[in-house]
Amino acid sequence: MNLIVAVDENWAIGNRNKLLVSIPADMKFFREMTKGNVVVMGRKTMESFPGGQPLKKRTNIVLSRDESYQVKDAVVVHSLEELLEQLKSFPEESIYVIGGESIYRMLLPYCKEAYITRIRHSYAADTYFPDLDADPEWELEDESEEQTYFDLEYVFTRYRRKQAEKKLDN
Repeated sequence: MNLIVAVDENWAIGNRNKLLVSIPADMKFFREMTKGNVVVMGRKTMESFPGGQPLKKRTNIVLSRDESYQVKDAVVVHSLEELLEQLKSFPEESIYVIGGESIYRMLLPYCKEAYITRIRHSYAADTYFPDLDADPEWELEDESEEQTYFDLEYVFTRYRRKQAEKKLDN
């Protein structure tokens, strides 16, 4: 399983259920990586999309504790166990965790690769991603040349888990 996220210098990912910044090249990278694949998210992430609609050309799986929560054209599950059972029917390399904070934290132990856009700026934020640089289980595998969007500098990075991740069938 993979995850994909954009973080600022403090590993912040959002504020008031919105992304910190929208960088066209990062959005394009996200689309290219996830199109035709499975995206896993929480209810608040789903509701932050335009019209609260699932992402097109992807299998959208939403984890929500609300048993009555439904989304047209998305699979809704209500527990980690139910989610893991659902994910067994997909190749692990085709699964991308896309947020938010609690979903990232819950599924990080199951992920093998993390695609992280590192934005060299600090934003006001209320949601964060775990600092993989401080996590001995993860190592930086690849980093792009520095990119700029107006006066914003950022890099695309790929982290890899050093030890085996938890398997979906554990």
